[in-house]
Amino acid sequence: MSDNELGLFLRTRREAVTPTDVGLPAGPRRRTPGLRRSELATLAGVSVEYLTRLEQGRDRHPSAAVLSAFADALRMTRTQRVHLHQLGKGADPGFSCSGGAGPNRQVRPAIRAILDQLEPAPAVVMNRLSEILAYTEGYRSLMAPLGLLDGGDLDSYARFVLTDPRARTAYPDWEHKADKCVASLKQGPGRADPQLAVLMDELTITAGEDFTRRMDTIPGLPDHNGVGRLLHPEAGMLRLAYETLHLSADDDQYVMIYLPADESTATALDTLIGRKPGSLRAVAG
Repeated sequence: MSDNELGLFLRTRREAVTPTDVGLPAGPRRRTPGLRRSELATLAGVSVEYLTRLEQGRDRHPSAAVLSAFADALRMTRTQRVHLHQLGKGADPGFSCSGGAGPNRQVRPAIRAILDQLEPAPAVVMNRLSEILAYTEGYRSLMAPLGLLDGGDLDSYARFVLTDPRARTAYPDWEHKADKCVASLKQGPGRADPQLAVLMDELTITAGEDFTRRMDTIPGLPDHNGVGRLLHPEAGMLRLAYETLHLSADDDQYVMIYLPADESTATALDTLIGRKPGSLRAVAG
């Protein structure tokens, strides 16, 4: 894992924003993607030397005003802005926003009741270790044939995606799925969380370079919604829209809900789950 998450995030956001995104001329052909350091420095009102020190981790304590200037210059979303300021506050080694609390593995009865109401949609409750704590029957029907739920108690989504060969078949866009898994593990306390550190050490061995490379290059800010493809052994190719619903800080858990992104997927899911046609409606994706 990079020991300079703030610099990594600034650099990756700078490389993801084009000159035209921020009202600058594209100019001649560029050697690197996104904005040059000089362009971002000018937009944020800082020196190129200072931006370089931040990206390289030689300065890790920018003021809130400087962080806001970078957020404005890079047209960051609200979530990205919050993440940037959290990285600025947590730049000191050993900082953990969880305060050392262990992962919560108890799902409240109200959350289980909500899962019941979500049937037949595939939905699952996970904690920050990506441990699968509770799920709908729709989720079991969707994921069990892939091998995800083979482990019994505390199946780990990250372990499945990053170390199980079946995941590479199930996810045609496996590289992107692996990126998301690592970003999810890195968000929040990261290695400052002792339990997460143990899991990361394990994945360093079991997943190898596929894991370590992502730890060094991917910021801990996963996307919380989108559309992905799943090649199901029984239902064929599915396009699934997903939404992440974060529970309270006391729960320290989140709910992932999957919905069909097109009519053919809706029909296939109805058959897979054993519900009458039309039980699951396709959403735009």
